Amino acid sequence: MARQLADIFINESTVKQIDTMRSDITKSNLDSFKEALADGTEKFFDLENSKKKAHLTKWKATENLDRYLLDFEANFTRRGGKVIWANDAEEAREEIRRILANQETKAIVKTTSASCEEIGLFDFLHDKGFDPAETDTLAFIKRLFPKESSTWTFPPSLVNLSAIIQQFHEKFQTPIDSKPEQLIEKVNQLIREKLNQAEIGIAGVDFLIADSGSIGLTENEGNAMLLSSFSKIQIFIAGIDKIVPSVQDMDLFWPLLASYTNGQSPAVYNSILSGPRQAGEVDGPEAMYVILLDNGRSNLLAKKEQRQGLYCIQCSACRYIYPVNSGGGTLMDDNVHPGPIGSMVAPHMNTTKDLSHLSFASPLDGQASVICPVRIEIDKMLLLNRKEAVEQNLVRKSEKRFWGGFAYLFLRRRLLDFFGHKTKNFLFQHLLKKSWGKERSLPRVAKKSFAQQWQDQEKKKNQ
Repeated sequence: MARQLADIFINESTVKQIDTMRSDITKSNLDSFKEALADGTEKFFDLENSKKKAHLTKWKATENLDRYLLDFEANFTRRGGKVIWANDAEEAREEIRRILANQETKAIVKTTSASCEEIGLFDFLHDKGFDPAETDTLAFIKRLFPKESSTWTFPPSLVNLSAIIQQFHEKFQTPIDSKPEQLIEKVNQLIREKLNQAEIGIAGVDFLIADSGSIGLTENEGNAMLLSSFSKIQIFIAGIDKIVPSVQDMDLFWPLLASYTNGQSPAVYNSILSGPRQAGEVDGPEAMYVILLDNGRSNLLAKKEQRQGLYCIQCSACRYIYPVNSGGGTLMDDNVHPGPIGSMVAPHMNTTKDLSHLSFASPLDGQASVICPVRIEIDKMLLLNRKEAVEQNLVRKSEKRFWGGFAYLFLRRRLLDFFGHKTKNFLFQHLLKKSWGKERSLPRVAKKSFAQQWQDQEKKKNQ
């Protein structure tokens, strides 16, 4: 099964990377992102110091995770909120089912979040007879057109617009010559109707604030804020890695998250929620639940060198800079946490699928580590994942034999130089062509190796 997933990943990524239209669109959008990132980060007085402070804050939170989670639970429950601990996705889904079973309504609104996707919440609710409605414009469209919008980075760019216009015309009687702006207006109208009708709201969380027992939400559309305003019963799903020690940390993390996600100084809407409606208050939910999701995060926490993966604030900046992550799409890698950081975390999560192959998809050129706003050493973490995959025999035996032979040969300079450049080129063309890819030309070996050129140079000096 593991090798099958790896083969699918390689095949689909190869096809998508040689799609010139997709590549051009992706490159254009990535250039736009880099410009926006430069604009968003120039407002920091000392960006590197802010990133260093964020790293140390997340280090502190992760090293004391048990204490801060208990602080959050105590402070949140003190204001009438309810905290539920879930070891894995199945437990989280079952706890949500229990909450919903006590409610009469079947209409539910939810925001799109990695936590909801991680536990497969949308399909689960559908199977149980509920009618969950997405409240994010892009998520709404993606549910209608899962194949057309099969990429995480700027999905609208790769959607077949004519297919969407036709689908909207058939489903919602919009004009057949509708403009994109008209379709977005129709989507927002449908979402508002769902928000007005639903009494239960489910959302992900950006931050768990320990000292105030609050949850922090950041967004641009305002759907999470509307969800928290309209619904009587609110359920928030948060990975245990979302914890930060203090509400004062938000003046650092909110600008970093906005700058590295959309190139903004702050996001349009930032909210802090601390529990259900209190006595004497006129608005707010009747009940608020926070589900603290482990789902393998403890596995990562137990790895001293790799637990940095829990520092991630899910800005997704690292996914923008690599073509295999930005243009490939979630259908390709079967991982709800995209990008190099997602590839690093995925093998440690509780899943029936082995996703160790994702750690081999990064070029390890250091860009992911440099761009990370909390200074996670992503490239180092991916290398450690690769080492574990080899030690656990999760790679092909033929691959291990090949690299064993490669290391043996390249560690013996005289043996390597015994062959001429023509022989080396012939061997490389036949041995590496399949793994290198049909669409790429293999580099040519020089007539003389570096060692031979160095010896010739030294001889000339001594003459």
